[in-house]
Amino acid sequence: MPDSGDIRQVGSSPRADVDSPVRVYGVRPGNKEKPEELVWGFLEATTSDEANFDTAREYLTRRAGADWNPFAETIVLAQAPKVRVENGRDRDNAGFDIVLSGRQLATVDANYAYEPDEKPYEERLHVAKVGSKWRIDSLPAGLVLGQSDFQRIYRSVNKYYFAELGPDGDKSAVGKDVLVADPVYLRRWVDPVTSTVKALLGGPTNWLDPVVRTSFPSGTQLDSNQLRLDDSNELRLRLSQAAAGVDQLRCHEMAAQVLFTVQDLSASKVERVTLESASGAEMCRLRRDQADGYAPDRINGEADSQFFIDQEHRMVQLDDTGDEPVRVPGPFGEPNVGLGSVAVARDERSAAGVSQNGRNLYVADMKPGVERGVTRLHSASGGQQGGLTTPSWDGLGDLWVADRSPDEPRLLRLPGGIGEPEEVNITGLDGGRIMALRVAADSTRIVMLIERDGHTTLWLGRLERAKSAAEPKLSVNGLRALAPQLADVDAVSWAGNSRLVVAGTESGGVQELRYMETDGSPGNSPTLPGPGKVKQVAASENENRPLIAKASDGIVRLPLDANWKTVVKEGTAPVYPG
Repeated sequence: MPDSGDIRQVGSSPRADVDSPVRVYGVRPGNKEKPEELVWGFLEATTSDEANFDTAREYLTRRAGADWNPFAETIVLAQAPKVRVENGRDRDNAGFDIVLSGRQLATVDANYAYEPDEKPYEERLHVAKVGSKWRIDSLPAGLVLGQSDFQRIYRSVNKYYFAELGPDGDKSAVGKDVLVADPVYLRRWVDPVTSTVKALLGGPTNWLDPVVRTSFPSGTQLDSNQLRLDDSNELRLRLSQAAAGVDQLRCHEMAAQVLFTVQDLSASKVERVTLESASGAEMCRLRRDQADGYAPDRINGEADSQFFIDQEHRMVQLDDTGDEPVRVPGPFGEPNVGLGSVAVARDERSAAGVSQNGRNLYVADMKPGVERGVTRLHSASGGQQGGLTTPSWDGLGDLWVADRSPDEPRLLRLPGGIGEPEEVNITGLDGGRIMALRVAADSTRIVMLIERDGHTTLWLGRLERAKSAAEPKLSVNGLRALAPQLADVDAVSWAGNSRLVVAGTESGGVQELRYMETDGSPGNSPTLPGPGKVKQVAASENENRPLIAKASDGIVRLPLDANWKTVVKEGTAPVYPG
């Protein structure tokens, strides 16, 4: 360190990146590594922040380096892979088989989609002599990383596409242009803005693709290798010739997809997105305030209040700052109404209530002088394990509920909340029974607790609408297990565009309350303190609203940056609109 010299003032750039990280780079192979040491060095080099893994390729033979595709797949293990030499000696100068092993947790495919996939992992590499040096001459495509390295290198990012609502979109109060979040995992420090936009242009993940569309014409690519926000927080994209000729409405939709996709990637929020043609001519410009018309949370309602059932079995509401719940206007707020669970429409004008015995469903407006009206749905059985689940409203104003009757379990939708109940077909239920459900505001996804073989587990399904007369009008497909590590899940709620809050228990463990992405990953969410045994939980898809839960201490609430606080000692069935 210097101990003499002039004193100089150190300035700072106004656009310095506040999240500037310590970068990790691999170490080049030496000349005297043994085969096992060479593989360890290669695995370390694959955890670097180099864009194209140039150092890692130095551990490979020339041919293997040319053939190896590190982006084909990423295997996530609980710990860094164990390394062992399969053969104790070099047989006939043919080299060594090196075995990688561990406990696999998940995979990330070539489209950056994360999928939980727990099982034992074992894979082989081969090391051979190249001159006087050992090099890897055969290896599987992709990467294998321990969970800690994966979480350091990758981050969860939401791409956005438009919901395919079919004819149902015509009755939406906010139109058909509903954006749906599609979570993927991208490398954290390797030009995140450019890589995220490229991932967006590549289209939705395989799981979400059947229920969404993109406004970018097929084959559209970036005509630039690097994107940066300018000093006015504007992002300019020059697109390939495939995007030429789109009209202004479609161009604005394309810009909205970009704006919402990149909005959380830097400390400075994107204020404008400008799309340019391959020749450099401006196609359209979209400001942040103009993009609000496409915002995915605009169909969530104001969500100013939380609702629950008090000790008199009537519905009450509570705002964020109030400590005293007040009964709601209308029939569900009357004494002795006998409610067991409720759901409030996203416009907060009407509500659905299930009777205390779980057998009858009612729908009524939330205003004085209104009658409860007729039973909209009746279940043949009741009780905690039978009868109707807590209902759920989607963003189109339709009401969803499952009948848990052991003799006739089924999923039903009531169009407009008061229409004739329609049974919805579910592919892959395999004898399971829906114990709870919540439909996303975008009306394309449904999260369910499904009981099978004595355990209740967490599943996500796609709401697919018929594209031809030969198909079912509405069905749930693509069921995927989101938390296979949890032996039992007690409660779930949507808590963001692609985030859930889940209360569940691992085998032999105690209950945990955690956030989870809709791909089954922990994402970038913080851990949650537990308020005791949670029986029900409710969150808003607006992530700035507090959690509310039914716990052992009664109805409790968790404001932002605070601790759990008891609202009332007696109460049940907390909900947000939706």
